[in-house]
Amino acid sequence: MKQEEKESKHSILILGASGFLGNALYKELCSYFKTFGTYCVSNNLFEKNHHFFQYNFEEDDIYEILDIIKPTIIISALRGDFSKQVLLHQHLSEYVFAKKVKLIFLSSANVFDAYSKYPSYENDKTLSNSIYGHFKIKIENMLLRLPKKQVAILRLPMVFGAQSPRVKEILKNIKDGEPVEVFPNLVMNVTSDDKLTQQIHYIINRNKSGVFHLGSNDLVHHDDFIKEIIETLTHQKAIYKRVYTTNEERYLAVLPKTNTLPKHLQMDSGHILEALKIN
Repeated sequence: MKQEEKESKHSILILGASGFLGNALYKELCSYFKTFGTYCVSNNLFEKNHHFFQYNFEEDDIYEILDIIKPTIIISALRGDFSKQVLLHQHLSEYVFAKKVKLIFLSSANVFDAYSKYPSYENDKTLSNSIYGHFKIKIENMLLRLPKKQVAILRLPMVFGAQSPRVKEILKNIKDGEPVEVFPNLVMNVTSDDKLTQQIHYIINRNKSGVFHLGSNDLVHHDDFIKEIIETLTHQKAIYKRVYTTNEERYLAVLPKTNTLPKHLQMDSGHILEALKIN
């Protein structure tokens, strides 16, 4: 009982709770905390849930929802227009600072995509060649100016799971006879929705802050891993389209070094294949 009492004192707002990761997080947290979420497109499933608020960050004001919920923790799991997201996170930063609450931001391994020769660790300097990576760095830098205890930046590699957009797209391509894109020279680490939500639950429970690299402890080649996923999920033959961005191996991996989680929350790529088998 004490554990539940300790957990339920938080009021959590998940921005983007109708998306793949946001919704997985909502399902993980809602039994333990007062958990609220936002959804963008009109959806009967969410409209019936009084803990969900319709919110389009490209048009609507976030303060209205913040005033109603008064969250102690805000989790940012949004997708969409980059410049509008930057503006929203400026508003969130002001709110977090003024109200002394906490912001958990889902970032990406792409903040390091300009470094291709080696994996990246939490304290490495960010540098990106992509628009997506630049945008994530911009928000990270904004949040790093806030008091350290009030921010957790979670850098994620590719996320897989039975309901993940990536896996759904792969299966659809195979069904339609379309090629599945693989990057033979890309060395990466990976994660799954189930392990990621457990890790975030732990970070909330233990009031952890700082930068976290929430990827598998092992590295995989993109093409090998996608082939293993396909072999796990279907007997249908896949057509592969090999995409070479470089002739040398290129790393896009976020490995933990300083902010490690307990053993039971760590994983390797095999965990994803096992979870897909069960599902």
